[in-house]
Amino acid sequence: MAGHSKFKNIMHRKGAQDKKRSNLFSKLSREITVAAKMGTPDPDMNPRLRLAVNTAKGQSMPKDNIQRAIDKATAGDDENYEEVRYEGYGPGGSAIIVETLTDNRNRTATAVRTAFSKNGGNLGTEGSVQHGFERLGYIEYKPEAGDEDAVLEAALEAGAEDIQSSEDGHEIWTASDDLHEVATNLEKALGEAASVKLAWKPNITVDLDEKAAGTLLKLVDTLDDDDDVQTVWGNYEISDEIMDKLED
Repeated sequence: MAGHSKFKNIMHRKGAQDKKRSNLFSKLSREITVAAKMGTPDPDMNPRLRLAVNTAKGQSMPKDNIQRAIDKATAGDDENYEEVRYEGYGPGGSAIIVETLTDNRNRTATAVRTAFSKNGGNLGTEGSVQHGFERLGYIEYKPEAGDEDAVLEAALEAGAEDIQSSEDGHEIWTASDDLHEVATNLEKALGEAASVKLAWKPNITVDLDEKAAGTLLKLVDTLDDDDDVQTVWGNYEISDEIMDKLED
């Protein structure tokens, strides 16, 4: 089960942007509020809210901010967001899935379509690239959570399906329906995770050359900067050498 994971590379820009993006907390708050509205405002009784809260904690969002987002769901405000997923193709034959929470479909669709068209991509129809991904639960732990053997043992006992460890940390995969239970079991054994979420994991990745990678990262940055975009997933693989060149 253990082995080096390429998923870190695929998510690299997402993580890099999260750290510096000024609207990160507002996006996390939006997800928490929507999750709380869709069920009970108690994270222990609402798996989606629990995931949203864990993700916020993993990004060092203050507890007061988290509670305000939960309280907003029961305050009777008029904001109503719906989940809309967009799929398309990026540079170098890459496949992209964009998850949004929006209160204006037309605005969001126009922004996403423009981002694709201006950055070497094409927005596709619903289902056009989804078949190349699996919908799985994803749990991330930092290296200090334990060594590979210890985390592997804990993950197996918690009911996980796969684990990939590297010097960057540990990535644990579960069936989507098992994510809440596995994350809860792991928290008892390893402590709080750095990230707990539903993910689109590509079945096959495509390697990008420097030119395609540069354009692709501009596309991801543009999408990430949109207030309505929650997450961007892709099947692209960029070598460390090319990534280093692009970040110089």
